[in-house]
Amino acid sequence: MTAVNVAGRAVHPFFNLYFPDRPILPTAMPLSEPASGRSRVHTRRIEVQGFLRDDGLLDLDARITDLKDADYPIASGVRRAGDPIHDLSVRVTVDAAFIIVDVEAVSDWVPYPGGCDTIGPAYRQLIGLSLVRGFRRTVSEMFADVRGCSHLTELLLSLPTAAIQTFATFRRDNDDDGGKPFQLDRCHALETTSDTVMRYYPRWYRGGDGE
Repeated sequence: MTAVNVAGRAVHPFFNLYFPDRPILPTAMPLSEPASGRSRVHTRRIEVQGFLRDDGLLDLDARITDLKDADYPIASGVRRAGDPIHDLSVRVTVDAAFIIVDVEAVSDWVPYPGGCDTIGPAYRQLIGLSLVRGFRRTVSEMFADVRGCSHLTELLLSLPTAAIQTFATFRRDNDDDGGKPFQLDRCHALETTSDTVMRYYPRWYRGGDGE
């Protein structure tokens, strides 16, 4: 495809198709400067909030939205710019051992009303499972393909680490309780042979030789 001129700049022809009257505006971000002029066409947002309940349980409320920057024709009709293609939410309730005791899933905006928004109750099958032990693999298998909603399933995959971060609110990062901090040996920075662990968790540093 041949580039077209928009606002004095050569851009991809898709921009001219969807945004004929829209100027190209810079988008601030901490990444490097884009290699080429560009314009936003889609935004996905995922948000997870953790709540401590009065009964001692923890609620994780998660939401995923997809929005287009131009009117978007789909089989069920035209979705206007700024109106969600997807707006889906889940609430997963866990106890102090990260065992799931309740699940709710709702679909407020979907591309196929009457179809997409009927799958929510299926996710109650998660009740009784651990949120931090094999959860991602189990969810991916349990709700693969036509057995689930790909977007709700993707949203659920973000919950294990969000739950850990929420519970961490109530614990000192380096509690001297005799137990190894949960986060050690769970990412490259916190391998117990690393300089990071030697600096921040010297008690648990094993040295470069693995001792």
